[in-house]
Amino acid sequence: MQRVQLSLFLQYLIHAYHEAREAGKDPSTGEVRLPPLERISKTLGSSVPNLREQLAVARALGLVDAKPKVGIRLRPYTFTPAVSLSLRVAAALDTAYFEQFAALRREVERTFFRGAVQALTEEDRQHLQALIDRAWEKLNAHPPRIPHREHRELHLTFYRQTDNVFVKGIVEAFWDLYEAVGLNKYTDIALLREVWLYHQRIVENILRQDYDRAQQLFEEHLDMLKQRQPQTQSLLSPEPFWEEEV
Repeated sequence: MQRVQLSLFLQYLIHAYHEAREAGKDPSTGEVRLPPLERISKTLGSSVPNLREQLAVARALGLVDAKPKVGIRLRPYTFTPAVSLSLRVAAALDTAYFEQFAALRREVERTFFRGAVQALTEEDRQHLQALIDRAWEKLNAHPPRIPHREHRELHLTFYRQTDNVFVKGIVEAFWDLYEAVGLNKYTDIALLREVWLYHQRIVENILRQDYDRAQQLFEEHLDMLKQRQPQTQSLLSPEPFWEEEV
């Protein structure tokens, strides 16, 4: 297996991150700035064009922000950008990859659910209840509306307090792709009502701190979605963004 070699710029970012922490600065605030590429070029002995290419990779990985008149700033590490980008490509290549990732996401959520919801703050718990209320308002409207934003936010809130950055990344990447392929527009209202009945009961048990029952309902919810997930074959076939010559 070929060993992955980090680029000079990524090595420089890692060094800058540790240097900032040693100086008592928090890279997660987005306030830690890097020198201009011209200065970094002299430090690393690498050309500016080469560093620009490496900067583009760092931005795609979510490691830095780079804006005119603002400069380059460190961002806190998150797993989401890397896995989300790779997942978009994989799912476009073969719909089976989407199903495989959905299965992985279900098992990750199942495994980490109890510890995650036990760590929720009172504010988080109230937010869960507010999402339930908003979802039912949409479902009971005339005509009904799809509470997708609430669906995504509910699952992300379950894991808001987990300190496992990879769990968060997998959950967030799944919902990014869910939206990208159009499943957020799925309009089986009967199924959505069934889904939100589960959500409501899960949240009720979280609020009363009956985590055994919440876990049981959550696993039933995931299994139900596995069996009744809408087909994605047609949704995952992107049309080319260029015009072919005739």
